[in-house]
Amino acid sequence: CRGAPRPVPPLSQLRDFLLVYNRMTELCFQHCVCNLNYRLLTGREERCLESCAAKLVHANHRLMRAYVALMPALLQRRAADYEASAARSSAPGTPGASPAPP
Repeated sequence: CRGAPRPVPPLSQLRDFLLVYNRMTELCFQHCVCNLNYRLLTGREERCLESCAAKLVHANHRLMRAYVALMPALLQRRAADYEASAARSSAPGTPGASPAPP
């Protein structure tokens, strides 16, 4: 039984995901893989890579939770700032405001 088709993420989200994934891979590889003389990873290298990736994924999840929690307050503050600046620019006597009608 097939479920409903999954929505395709916008290209910008895919690009951001790939950038994070590639950076994580590069960091963990540089940290954990010391010897390129062998075709396979050693057990120590595999454990290090798993631990490194898990730490970075966990940190990313914590960061995203904090971002999601702060986002409504940031959007509300931006909207208030925008409304205040719009009110100031339309008030008579402020620089850049249109002159009052005679």
